[in-house]
Amino acid sequence: MVGTTTLKRLVRQHGTPLLVVDHDELRRNYATFRKYLPRVQAYFAVEALSDPAVVETLFKAGASFDVASLPEFRIVHQFIQDLPAPERQDWIWDKIIYAHPIKAESTLRELDPYKPLVTYDNSDEIQKIAKHAPHAGLALRIKVPNTGAMVELSSKFGAAPGEAVDLILEADRAGLTVEGISFHVGSQTTNFENFVQAINLAASVFEEARARGYTKMNLLDIGGGFPAPYDKSVKPFRALARKINAELDRLFPKDVQILAEPGRFLVATAGTAVSSIIGKAVRDGKRCYYIDDGVYHTFSGILFDHCVYHFDAIGRQGPKEICTVFGPTCDALDVVSMSEHLPANLARGDLLYSRNIGAYSVASATCFNGFPPAKIVHVNR
Repeated sequence: MVGTTTLKRLVRQHGTPLLVVDHDELRRNYATFRKYLPRVQAYFAVEALSDPAVVETLFKAGASFDVASLPEFRIVHQFIQDLPAPERQDWIWDKIIYAHPIKAESTLRELDPYKPLVTYDNSDEIQKIAKHAPHAGLALRIKVPNTGAMVELSSKFGAAPGEAVDLILEADRAGLTVEGISFHVGSQTTNFENFVQAINLAASVFEEARARGYTKMNLLDIGGGFPAPYDKSVKPFRALARKINAELDRLFPKDVQILAEPGRFLVATAGTAVSSIIGKAVRDGKRCYYIDDGVYHTFSGILFDHCVYHFDAIGRQGPKEICTVFGPTCDALDVVSMSEHLPANLARGDLLYSRNIGAYSVASATCFNGFPPAKIVHVNR
């Protein structure tokens, strides 16, 4: 964890707002994932924090990558080019899955020479892939329960389990190879039974496919949803891992390759936002602080990710009270928090910081009102 002394030094050097990314924490989180899920290869969901330095650190640690756009694909690809030729030859299967089930034709054409692994979940996508990326390997994404997830994903993507094998056989008739099954239990899933149910549904699809004569599948992608420890209500990762390991070992032979797409779990705790107070007021008897970062910028996860962030002040003591924290734009929507417990004596120029904000924060930041996003500063690289 980056200490407040370091945060103050970085502010003197770079100003505010900042997003400070701790690469030691990235490595710790990746090591934790591998320790408790040793059978599972982690494909970092680049969308969570699509910064080349983050990708490089995780690449060097041994991670693979889940991408959902060509820009994300290119961020990862630049690190592959330095591999020795024998390793580079098969890199796509070991290092990238293009896990967006719906892809533009132009995207498929650009991906095809790499013989990529891509997901799909409907008949129209089969036709597109067969025409524009016939060298791709496929993973069928199925719809699974997202009960209790912070961000629900099953209404937009995923084939019904009952139609899964029909779609596998349809892809086979189109000359494509379905390598396996994928699913996503929803982002920040604290209901661990979602994983249990999803793994069992996937096993049923494998069994039905074999019964109907399709025996080419040897891959299971258990997606993302691994929760970050935003507060004490989130159970330890090892407790989730025990459930996942038990179901994988019970239902899937050792020759089935297991993938996962952790994003938030790897980067959330590695990020700390630092902002300056640019104004203060008392409105309806409540103290209000205005900072130089907000929901159009690093705190965009409040809107897009249903996330709640909290603040501490750097270097200020004194009695605390419930305060409102506003962002810098002219939009009334730019409310970072209505109930922060902060010192009542903060002044313009004082610093606030927020932990655990590495995931889905700057990823969806804008330049609304002309305010630029926070500068990303990397430490412990």
